[in-house]
Amino acid sequence: MRAASRPRLPFEVWALVAGGFTVALGYGVVAPAIPQFALEFGVSSFAASAIVSAFALMRLVSAPLAGWTVGRFGERRTYTVGILIVAASTGAAALAANYAQFVVLRGIGGIGSAMFTVAATALLIKVSPPDARGRVASLNAAGFLLGGLLGPVFGGLLAVFGLRAPFVFYFFTLIAAAAVVAVALRRSRNAASPAAAAADAPEAMALCEAWRVPQYRALLLSVFAFGWSSYGVRVSVIPILVAVAFHGDAGTAAWVLAAYAAGNAILIFPSGRWNDTVGRKPMLVIGCAILVVTYLAVPAAPSLPLLFAVMLVAGAGSALVNPGQQAVLADVLDGRRGGSVVAAYSMTSDLGGVIGPLVAGAIVDLAGFGWAFAVTACLIAVALVAWTVLPDSRRITGRAAG
Repeated sequence: MRAASRPRLPFEVWALVAGGFTVALGYGVVAPAIPQFALEFGVSSFAASAIVSAFALMRLVSAPLAGWTVGRFGERRTYTVGILIVAASTGAAALAANYAQFVVLRGIGGIGSAMFTVAATALLIKVSPPDARGRVASLNAAGFLLGGLLGPVFGGLLAVFGLRAPFVFYFFTLIAAAAVVAVALRRSRNAASPAAAAADAPEAMALCEAWRVPQYRALLLSVFAFGWSSYGVRVSVIPILVAVAFHGDAGTAAWVLAAYAAGNAILIFPSGRWNDTVGRKPMLVIGCAILVVTYLAVPAAPSLPLLFAVMLVAGAGSALVNPGQQAVLADVLDGRRGGSVVAAYSMTSDLGGVIGPLVAGAIVDLAGFGWAFAVTACLIAVALVAWTVLPDSRRITGRAAG
């Protein structure tokens, strides 16, 4: 009975989780150094922060290309080439002689990032057993979370070697991730090109076909709101709130964001199990509801300890939503290839992450933090309503609804 409730996961899952952890570890080291390295070229703070936007923008616009390469060349080749592009651009960035070179190299890295992200997601959802799609999503998220938490530790050790050292470290972690996945998946038919796949392999799902599925449309709305709030507003506006409202420094803001990561870590594994047993819909509805309440509560927190507590709960809500979204995507595809479907999913999340900080930042300037977080909460509430009125996505594959 226990074996039936916890199916054995394919080796591709473990290879991609290991690769994701390695990438996140390196990125956790380099991320704090990126704007600081840009400032070394004598540019403004806005220009330094634009480096991050350039990377995100290129991820966004190159997502359709990533979907096409997955459909044409398969997941393994797309992943390997994409991650090597990021590695080459990162290694070259360590040698950048001026700001213009740095911007261009980070932009090229965004293209590679979109390729390996779409390829990894497409393969994960294709090989996930129907009864373990939530578990696979939570494992993948946990790998990135653990790597992101350990990254700053290594970053602190590398700080004594200067601002170029984190880029060199990230270069080697990317090479390691590419090697792990390329070797581990070299005989995987699931990761091979369509031409090398079995003749009776199911036909790839087109984006227009996925769009006709109500749960997929709700998913795009949900990942846009999640990208806006979690990948955008959380990492850009909350540090400003800490500085303005509590006169905290960058270290204080880091602890506030760490509280969110801690809440995420507490529930990320149970969330995967609950998504597979209770259902996607209950986890998405509860998680979105928690995020709505906590984002409304953030600007109202009267002290730093209470803000820590709010962010801890918000992280727990995020842990319920994130695996559920990937599980819904797996339900929609149901084992079929769908590079364009996954690319649209990734692109929509990135779009939220790009627009969210810009709009929220403008609202802060015009009307204050309360309105900025209220708009964010309203956007998540719209996704909450969408998940509430739709059946559980497991019905798409004929499974019982939660």
